[in-house]
Amino acid sequence: MSAVVECFYTLSSPWMYLGGPQLTDIVTRHDARLVLRPYDFREVVPANGGIPLRTRPQARQDYHALELERWSRHLGLPLVLKPRHYPPADQRPAGRMVMAAQARGLDAMRLSHALLRALWAEERDIAAPEVRVAVADENAMPGTALVAEEESDAILAQWARNNEDAALRGVFGSPTYFCDVLWLWGQDRLFFLDQHLAGARAA
Repeated sequence: MSAVVECFYTLSSPWMYLGGPQLTDIVTRHDARLVLRPYDFREVVPANGGIPLRTRPQARQDYHALELERWSRHLGLPLVLKPRHYPPADQRPAGRMVMAAQARGLDAMRLSHALLRALWAEERDIAAPEVRVAVADENAMPGTALVAEEESDAILAQWARNNEDAALRGVFGSPTYFCDVLWLWGQDRLFFLDQHLAGARAA
């Protein structure tokens, strides 16, 4: 049976954008099953000790920008430090669009990364439904249908479960990964997931 990797994150996270290709590579190499679980940052994170970027002291905001630039160069992924539409007016519909793609059995990770790239590298407004439709269409997915499903009963119920599970499991940032007993926060710790899955395969 394949290992299951759950990823709790938001569709405004630069770290999920930067870590996306690594995560895809790791789960593919280890034949693991990736379950994307977008959640509502404002509902979940403050109660678990997370601090939204815009409310952090300026020194921490400055270092955050430094790290983004450093990782962007290191990973070879283009990134605008202050994109025109960050933070998006509402990142939640984009998260539910990814969930709708996942429910259909489509390549939800591909769509997720495309939406994050649109925000962080292309400076597009992913809060706008027409932009989400365009991004999905560009990736050979039914954009109009997926946007329509963002507010379906099934997706809204799963969204509520994602928020509840994230809160109960102590999620305080994005992205956060769970695999069996492994709990990781941040794309810079993905090598631990690689090691864990390698050990699981060996066992």
